[in-house]
Amino acid sequence: MSTAKTRMAGEPPPAPAGGDRSEGGMRRRDVLRVTGVGALTVAAAGTAILSYRAYDNRVLGADGGGAFDAWRLWRDDPGPHGMVAAAVLAASPHNTQPWVFRLNGDDGIEVYADPSRRMGSVDPYSREMHLGLGCALENLVLAARARGRDPQVTLRPDASQPLLVARAGLPTGARQESAMYDAIAGRHTNRGPYSGEPVPDAVLTGLAAMSADPQVSLAWVTTTKDKDALGQLMIEAAQAVVSDAEQSRDGFAWFRASADDIEARKDGLTLDGQGLSPFITAIAKLLPASSRESGDAFWVEQTRTVHTATAAAYGFVLVSDPRDPVQQLAGGRLLQRVHLAATAGGLALHHMNQITERNDRDLSLGREPLYASRLAALAHSPGLEVLATFRLGYPVREGRLSPRRPVREVLR
Repeated sequence: MSTAKTRMAGEPPPAPAGGDRSEGGMRRRDVLRVTGVGALTVAAAGTAILSYRAYDNRVLGADGGGAFDAWRLWRDDPGPHGMVAAAVLAASPHNTQPWVFRLNGDDGIEVYADPSRRMGSVDPYSREMHLGLGCALENLVLAARARGRDPQVTLRPDASQPLLVARAGLPTGARQESAMYDAIAGRHTNRGPYSGEPVPDAVLTGLAAMSADPQVSLAWVTTTKDKDALGQLMIEAAQAVVSDAEQSRDGFAWFRASADDIEARKDGLTLDGQGLSPFITAIAKLLPASSRESGDAFWVEQTRTVHTATAAAYGFVLVSDPRDPVQQLAGGRLLQRVHLAATAGGLALHHMNQITERNDRDLSLGREPLYASRLAALAHSPGLEVLATFRLGYPVREGRLSPRRPVREVLR
């Protein structure tokens, strides 16, 4: 799952002199400010250098390498390997892909958390890690049904193995393909602008009814007053994240700046995933990579001018205890189900969890969560707490592929 944070080159306000400059004195983030300046910069930078960077960073397309094969090959295997191939295409925080799978012949699949993929201070209670694992589990279940199995899922089946988050038995069942299964390869986190078209109430009601677990529910924020208040809270939380040096470093560690880096790691956040126009994305790739500070400023600016400014609605996944791993996993399953159904209906979805990240950070440091009361007031759900937050709307541009590790790299 992809989370809400996107720390990379972009379009922030001016920075102090001396920071993040290329040899020619132009910052990559400067070129994203206005298209005309970007074009002049590229023209002046030198054909040989730009030709190399265009090749090296895949300026004309980012989905041709092995890091993107998983999106093309996920339907090929009719057995458990194919179910895992669908699972690895699920949303995850910062595209960390925090999963490992073990096959028990043709009879079952076990899903494990990979502790090496934790995000440290960004996710101190593994809230987002378990959300991502729940998303992967939902894809796995849909793929199993499409292959004629009746998956029987047990969450946290063995208390002595805390990393074993789920076990899925695979008895034979009726073959069930669905619009959500077909949407697996089309589902991407869309961080770009959304149109001003409102999402019909009937659509929101249908999505909210998709919870299959009584411990997990979905609530919408649709009034102008509440959307504005939640948007302001998101902007403040984003600024707080980047002002926290440890959270900033832990988040930026998942940014992949070059095609070589993407191919080597097959994970993380990329320029292509930021929802910028193709032209602006291409210009950004031609210039030297920006610093962490520049990427942080870009994220805050995008949160202010794009993410919160164009959301048609916000969604809350609600649970009674957001630090319970079972509820986190169940919430992830619901989140993935909603994302797939939204994709099938032509909607875009963008995970935006900076508020809960700051609340968890405060708790981990022994402080009263700064944003907890304001968030609870916006949820309008006494007795429940916000597990995850996202925005929804009709996209101006389609979301782009994110790199993914193939099945062979996630099997024990």
